[in-house]
Amino acid sequence: MMEPEHGPVIQEEVEHSHVRCWVCVLSCLLLACLYVGSLYIWRSSLPRDHPSVIKRRSASVLLVSALSPAVVKAWMHWADIRVNAFVLELMGVRLEGLVPAAILPLILTLAFYLGPLVHSAMDNPKGFSGELQSLLDVQSWRWCVRDAVWLRNQLVAPVTEELVFRGAMLPMLVPCTGPTAAIFIAPLFFGVAHFHHIIEQRRLHKDSMSIILMVSGTQFLYTTLFGAFTAFIFMRTGHVVGPVVCHAFCNSQGLPDLTSALQHPQKSAILLSYLLGLLLFLVLLFPLTDPFLYGPIPVCSLSVPAASAC
Repeated sequence: MMEPEHGPVIQEEVEHSHVRCWVCVLSCLLLACLYVGSLYIWRSSLPRDHPSVIKRRSASVLLVSALSPAVVKAWMHWADIRVNAFVLELMGVRLEGLVPAAILPLILTLAFYLGPLVHSAMDNPKGFSGELQSLLDVQSWRWCVRDAVWLRNQLVAPVTEELVFRGAMLPMLVPCTGPTAAIFIAPLFFGVAHFHHIIEQRRLHKDSMSIILMVSGTQFLYTTLFGAFTAFIFMRTGHVVGPVVCHAFCNSQGLPDLTSALQHPQKSAILLSYLLGLLLFLVLLFPLTDPFLYGPIPVCSLSVPAASAC
């Protein structure tokens, strides 16, 4: 009796896997192009921080974000993905584990920013109490919610970028790359998407091309690293709310200013707080993102077999 030939079957499975991966990558590329392209459908000579420009661009990216579940759904059809979860659940929009998912990643981010927070408190004449008073000042919050730049940086950008670049892209990458690789691949789309700022810098003739490229390269580096961090949070918690909250906080703080810290009269205390914050971040990274705290993670059902990141 002749044994059945498995070669054609295996070859067909490999080809199907390759096609699925191409569909995953192209779907992510489509979403990134839709997000960035939507910013430029409005023709204007005004700078990006002008209120009218912010309102139009916010409307555009909110629309793309609202359509992103449809893109994921279409991808599931094209890639022949069948899982026992709703699209929004795969994108991290779910109720189970919502409270810890909103709080614990923020605590982790606060630990990382311990140095800058201590630095800011030392520069405040009223110290830590002054920082707390500023945080709880109702009038200040009223001014913030009326400011278009603040709303863009603290609300629109975190929600739309995390929903598109983490919530939508990670589920599409996981079946092809696995969870761990997806954490490092998805942020590349996010980092490259920020190169569009070169267009406006050239249009406004603010700096030379070499300076613009240097600034854009630096921005690509830190946005990619940040994207990997929020992708890690998303994969570990199965929620998009954690990345959104961390994104909003980091936008409010900016990059840690080590140069200023080194020139500060109390630089020893500040640098010590930087070091302590980094150590706390590393120690708490896995305990505060333990999947046990957040319930079953839908996006992990896309990975076969389940990988360590899940």
